[in-house]
Amino acid sequence: MSRVGFQLLGTGNAFLPQGRLHSLLLIDGKILVDCPPTVIASLRQADIPLSNISTILFTHWHGDHCFGFPFFLLERKYISDRAGESKLWIHNPKGGKKKLSHLCDLAYPGSLIDSIEDRCSFLESDSGAILGVNGWTYERFKVLHDECVDPHGYVLCHESGFTIMHTGDSGPCESIESRVENCDVVVIEMGVPDWVETENHFSPKRLTALATKFPNTIFIVTHTYIDDPDSGKSPIMTAELPHLPSNCTHGSDNMKWEWEDGKLEMV
Repeated sequence: MSRVGFQLLGTGNAFLPQGRLHSLLLIDGKILVDCPPTVIASLRQADIPLSNISTILFTHWHGDHCFGFPFFLLERKYISDRAGESKLWIHNPKGGKKKLSHLCDLAYPGSLIDSIEDRCSFLESDSGAILGVNGWTYERFKVLHDECVDPHGYVLCHESGFTIMHTGDSGPCESIESRVENCDVVVIEMGVPDWVETENHFSPKRLTALATKFPNTIFIVTHTYIDDPDSGKSPIMTAELPHLPSNCTHGSDNMKWEWEDGKLEMV
């Protein structure tokens, strides 16, 4: 069977808890889920050239998930892909090209028009093959978050049979729950503590309820409000990790896993 790898390049929510960059998932060394403001820092720390990235999947349009895009394109244009040899495939909800083009024009007026038009391809289909890589398909689906930023999650399926979900930013909702059972791994946000009253994010209690209901699925926490206990810095909110079910792992920046022959191993 094929070996599949994925890595948490960042695990923090919008407020950058100590020891965490913004939430960012890398799959098979080529696919990014979102493009946050800290995207270059994340890739530099992992020693991954930006030109290696072939594909970006955008979940929604909050700044901590997309404001790194102009810097990402600028770096590729002038540093890691000066010859323009690396095509970038972008899967996004409807209207994504217009939003991202406007963002690039605000950041670097006129400088990234050629990158947008000549070096990027934008795809709005809700499902299909993930372009820029071999062996992957996807489904994009609506989730429960701020409607004005068009929130979505993704289920990615590899030809080996491995299936991974990224919830994007969301609270508990039917569209996530109905897909969990068919996933080997769910990369799930936990953006708020239990005392915050919002339906738009998972909290420890909400995650516990979902993970308990689906004990055969592995849940990996990202987009967390909790400071990294190993950061060596004074906590901003708390560095105390909540007790979660045994099928949950609270992620830290640069954690890596490989899936092979039906088994998930941290590497």
